[in-house]
Amino acid sequence: MTEKIAVLGAGSWGSMLATILVENGNEVRLWSYKQAQVDELNNQHTNEKYIKDFTYPEELVAYGDMKEAIRGVDDILFVVPAQVTRSTAKQVNEILEELDMSVNIIHGSKGIEQKTYKRMSEVLSEEIDPKHRKSISVISGPSQAESVAKHDITLVTTASENIKDAEHIQSLFINEYFRVYTNDDIIGVEIGAALKNIIAIGAGALYGLGYADNAKAALMTRGLAEISRLGTSFGANPLTFTGLSGFGDVIVTATSSDSRNWRAGYQLGKGETLDDIVKNMGMVIEGIATAEAAYELAQQRGIDMPITSAIYKVLHNQLTIDDAIKQLMNRRGRAELD
Repeated sequence: MTEKIAVLGAGSWGSMLATILVENGNEVRLWSYKQAQVDELNNQHTNEKYIKDFTYPEELVAYGDMKEAIRGVDDILFVVPAQVTRSTAKQVNEILEELDMSVNIIHGSKGIEQKTYKRMSEVLSEEIDPKHRKSISVISGPSQAESVAKHDITLVTTASENIKDAEHIQSLFINEYFRVYTNDDIIGVEIGAALKNIIAIGAGALYGLGYADNAKAALMTRGLAEISRLGTSFGANPLTFTGLSGFGDVIVTATSSDSRNWRAGYQLGKGETLDDIVKNMGMVIEGIATAEAAYELAQQRGIDMPITSAIYKVLHNQLTIDDAIKQLMNRRGRAELD
């Protein structure tokens, strides 16, 4: 079934999700607030800042005017940075009100809003009037955009409180190289998607310092235990964290140099300052803001998250990476499954 879909956010992941939707026969409008990027996508069919040496399908049309991108669509996919999702959703709600439309809302953003500690589906439900949204779903999983561009075999999850809504999103994206599973645990999927970026920063830092596979495996495994503890405190299904949006996403994000969170950690491990890393990256490093939100949320809820706490303190110059590692390794012995 062909649908009209607006994709908001033309970064690496947004532009690749838009490409999948086009390849699956949908009419896709890709919105960016940067006119130069819109012109490049429409004229050269490239997006060089985000995906090198890739040619986008000619059928993918970029828009600088959000209203025109949204007019008449069936679905709106948010793939903007987590910290601007609320402001973008406010704009979308105003447009939907003006155009008298109701659509399916999807998001592929991986983060937690600072200060409110809200997941992205919560932000979207607060800002988009119920009369303008038929559903809210998330798509997430181990999926580096650069690998998707090469049609690497990729498996992800789409989640919604109503499984029928998740199945609808599944039908839009699934194809011979991009396999989509469904889940009704939107809490677990969103928390796993957001917090794995923190672990990726830590994994990059370890690699930058010269640590090897044992350290990487330790960080990923114990980091996932922290994610699960926080997620289940909100009612998430613990099995979600053993799946694609949990362990799967941790694996790819914490081991791939294509991950900007991993690269940020690696540069920290090499002694670069966070300010320089952010300035030179040129793209949002979601794990930095998420580390702050997760640290504060864990303190508020009394959840033991020592790795998250250590990474937060490193990012905020309260600990050196070496001191953070020493503190973690010298903690009191405990049972693994506590």
